[in-house]
Amino acid sequence: MSIDPRAAFAAEARALDAADPLAGHRDAFAGAESPLVYFDGNSLGRPLRVTAQRLADFVTAEWGGRLIRGWDESWMQMPFRIGDRLGHLALGAAAGQTVIGDSTTVLLYKLLRAALAERSASDPARVEIVVGRDDFPTDRYLVEGIAAERGARVVWIEVDTTRGVDADLLRAAVGPRTAVVLLSHVSYRSGYLADAETLTRIAHEAGALVLWDLCHSAGSVPVELDAWGVDLAVGCTYKYLNGGPGSPAFAYVAARHQSALTQPIQGWMGAADVFSMGPRYEPADGMRRFLSGTPPVLAMRAMEDTLDLIQDAGITAIRDKSVALTAFALRVSDGILAPLGVTLASPRDPAERGGHVTLSHPAMRAVTARLWAQDVIPDYRDPRGLRIGLAPLSTSFAETLTGLEAVAEAVRAES
Repeated sequence: MSIDPRAAFAAEARALDAADPLAGHRDAFAGAESPLVYFDGNSLGRPLRVTAQRLADFVTAEWGGRLIRGWDESWMQMPFRIGDRLGHLALGAAAGQTVIGDSTTVLLYKLLRAALAERSASDPARVEIVVGRDDFPTDRYLVEGIAAERGARVVWIEVDTTRGVDADLLRAAVGPRTAVVLLSHVSYRSGYLADAETLTRIAHEAGALVLWDLCHSAGSVPVELDAWGVDLAVGCTYKYLNGGPGSPAFAYVAARHQSALTQPIQGWMGAADVFSMGPRYEPADGMRRFLSGTPPVLAMRAMEDTLDLIQDAGITAIRDKSVALTAFALRVSDGILAPLGVTLASPRDPAERGGHVTLSHPAMRAVTARLWAQDVIPDYRDPRGLRIGLAPLSTSFAETLTGLEAVAEAVRAES
């Protein structure tokens, strides 16, 4: 008598949820109690329930009560206070190296342009920017734009879209003309988890600076920027950090580089004396020099609640849950999706996998549309990939199984 794989997976999901030390945190998220299956926490995280009250209190007490006095009392320091806390809890960064502000695109532009200028000034032969062909579009577009703006050259790393940049590929791309290398810690398409320490060392051996995009790892995968010797990093806060739609990004600049880098968007908030309103721009010391305009105070509030949660859970436990979720998703996929012609477009080795997996089938674009209509929310990525994002603090094993069973039914319907 054959065993129904779905029954076996259901029993496994129940057992995993019962043993999950982070299971209680799921109740902290608004909407987690609904039957909707959310596979897109790697694009936009669920909000925390407590955030609604935090924002309401801010509007009435701080904004409404203190008005402009709030700048002197706390708001001016928020980008640095929250940045340092994020650095401590999730980035392996000592204080004074992380700041919140601007979008990911703007911060990547600032740091990439600054790194190119510094390396080229030190050695005029260094005019190349190295980037992966399969990096997120913003990263690639910025590289092309900055290269055109500064007369630099782009060196493209051709990658397998089911993986990402590894040591052999990077060694072949860098050399005496390399100024800066832009790399993704977790590939947005495949979920490939790069060996950041090794790749940073390879870039340094070539005399280049390295800028890491942490958008798909911050808050899900442990990061050790100081220990790895990273020069620069940027990441968003609306994915695993649950900052909300359009919440500001963060920038990390290692202390050893801060005085040497000149960021290109010179605004009043990055000046040495913000309120002197002087005739000339003089950059501030430290991370303030990487700010430009007024800090997004309201938009920074939401991520504080997630930082509380990360502090309580611990980033190591969060990573353990993430690995367990993606491993379970792969077992279910092998059992009920592979027989339908679905293949894996992500690394199978958990040491090379971030917090999401991508499943491939010719019908996945139509499958995604069908699932959204049924309140099962993954996302689609060319070529023919269904991305399953599993946020460790808000996703359960039962939810994962329910969603993958719905994927199977949708594949059957669209095949």
